[in-house]
Amino acid sequence: QVQLVESGGGLVQSGGSLRLSCAASRTILSNYHMAWYRQAPGKQRELVARIDRGGSINYADSVKGRFTISRDNAKNTVYLQMNSLKPEDTAVYYCNLVISFPPVNAWGQGTQVTVSS
Repeated sequence: QVQLVESGGGLVQSGGSLRLSCAASRTILSNYHMAWYRQAPGKQRELVARIDRGGSINYADSVKGRFTISRDNAKNTVYLQMNSLKPEDTAVYYCNLVISFPPVNAWGQGTQVTVSS
């Protein structure tokens, strides 16, 4: 089993920046991808950004050019740098880890990001 611990959320003004961190409890040796999702009140959870073991990255169209996902393998940590934040970015952000074998689908506890106008 793998635990994910998130940090870095908070309150920021429109146009500001935040960096989220997601630390896994152990090193992942098999194929995996890690991703950030978000869920705003009354809305479905949506994918924000994803990075796989090979380094391939995908972003939601709504965050392209503003958010950057990265990782530090030595620290088993994935980051989400969020710049030029907008009020519509307000949501609870969740870290997700999917491992192919043995199969794992783990979620972090969520961290609140609030962007004021």
